[in-house]
Amino acid sequence: MSGRLGEVARHLETTRELGLVIGAMRAIASARSREAQRSLAAVRDYAQTLGIAIGEAMALPREPADELPTARQPRQVVLAICAEQGFVGGFDARLLETLAGSLDADTELWLLGERGQVAAPEHRLVPTWSASMAVHLDDVPELATTLLERIYAGLDERPLHFSLLHAQPGEAGPPTLLSRRLLPFDYGRFPQAGRGSAPCTHLSSAALVAGLADEYLFAELCEALVLAYAAENEARMQAMISAEGHLQERRESLLGEYRRLRQDEITEEIIELTPRSPAGGG
Repeated sequence: MSGRLGEVARHLETTRELGLVIGAMRAIASARSREAQRSLAAVRDYAQTLGIAIGEAMALPREPADELPTARQPRQVVLAICAEQGFVGGFDARLLETLAGSLDADTELWLLGERGQVAAPEHRLVPTWSASMAVHLDDVPELATTLLERIYAGLDERPLHFSLLHAQPGEAGPPTLLSRRLLPFDYGRFPQAGRGSAPCTHLSSAALVAGLADEYLFAELCEALVLAYAAENEARMQAMISAEGHLQERRESLLGEYRRLRQDEITEEIIELTPRSPAGGG
C-alpha cells in the first residue's frame, strides 16, 4: 500500500473512532437534558406548595412589626449561570454579551460555570465570586444551599437586590435566556387565602412566613440550576449533532479519495504485470 493510501486509511479509522466518541457524548447530553426536564415538575410542585403555605401564613394574625433601622444603599448582585464543561458551541457567548451590555459598575457579578469564568475576561467581566456549576443533577441541592448561605451572609447589615441570568431549554430551537429577580422577596405574588380554621403553629406568623420564604428561595435557586443544567446539555447535544454532520462530510471525502488512490494503485499493478512486447520483434 502506498504511503498516501495508508495515510488516508488511518484518517478514515480516526473518523470512525471520533464518530463513536461524538455519538456517546450526544447520547449522554440528551439523557441528562431529559432527566433535568423531568425533575423540573417536582421542583415546581415543591415551590407551588410553599407558595400556598406562604399565602396561608400571611393570613394569620400578625404581631406589630419592629421598627427597622435606616437601611444603607443596597448591594446589587447578579448571578450568571454558565456552562461547566465544553463542547457547547456559543452557549455562553450570548449570556456574557448580555451581561457586558447591561451590568453597571455598582453591580457585583457572581459567576457559576468554569467555561464562563474562562470566557469572562474576553467580555471585560470580572466576577467578585465564582464557583463550579453542577456537573450532575444530584449536585443541584448542595449548590443551591451554598448559594443561599452566601446570599444571606451579611444580609442583616445591608439589604440585597439579587437577580439571576441563565439559559433555559428552547421549546423548538436553541436555549433562550431568562432573567429574574429573587430579592427583595416579592410577597405580593402569593394570595392570602386562610383556611376555615387557623393551623396550629409554634412560631410567630412573621417567623413562619420568613422561614417559608427561605424555603421558597431555595426552590427558586434549584429551578434555575436545573433549567441551566438542562440548557447546557441541550446545547452540547446540538453541538454534537452538528459535529456528526461535519464528520460525515469529512468521512465521505476521505472515502472518495481512498477509492481513487486504491484504483490508481490497482491500475499501476496491472500495468507492471502486463507483459511487454519484445523490442524490434516482427
